[in-house]
Amino acid sequence: MKPKLVDEAPAREDRRLFPATRLGARRARHWVAEHLDAHGLAGESERAADVLLVLAELAANAITHGHVPGRDFRVAVSSTEERVRLEVTDARPERRPPVDGALPCAPAWSERGRGLAVVAALADAWGCDHGTTALTKTVWAEFKR
Repeated sequence: MKPKLVDEAPAREDRRLFPATRLGARRARHWVAEHLDAHGLAGESERAADVLLVLAELAANAITHGHVPGRDFRVAVSSTEERVRLEVTDARPERRPPVDGALPCAPAWSERGRGLAVVAALADAWGCDHGTTALTKTVWAEFKR
């Protein structure tokens, strides 16, 4: 796992809940794309594409591995002149990704199990924290601009 990035500039931050469904994940991706566009980040097309792909992976994990019936997942996105930070919070704190940096391996023929490898490859830093309550966990990713 890479270390958390630090910067001093004030962040522009948005948070929103989405239903823990495939449609909710799709809406989350569109919502983050709007944030990137509103804050002048969409012009950085390669970096914006990385942010959106990582969000898609984290949202998919939230609805696949972090879903509790009747509970939504939360997406937070913040941006400064130096970085963009994504946070995806779900309702399954006991299902945490590996914290030691070792990513799970999937057989080459598997269509599953590669999401965190994508996150690790595209983000400059990522990790998992306890959520705002003991009933949640937050997986985050940061991107230098």
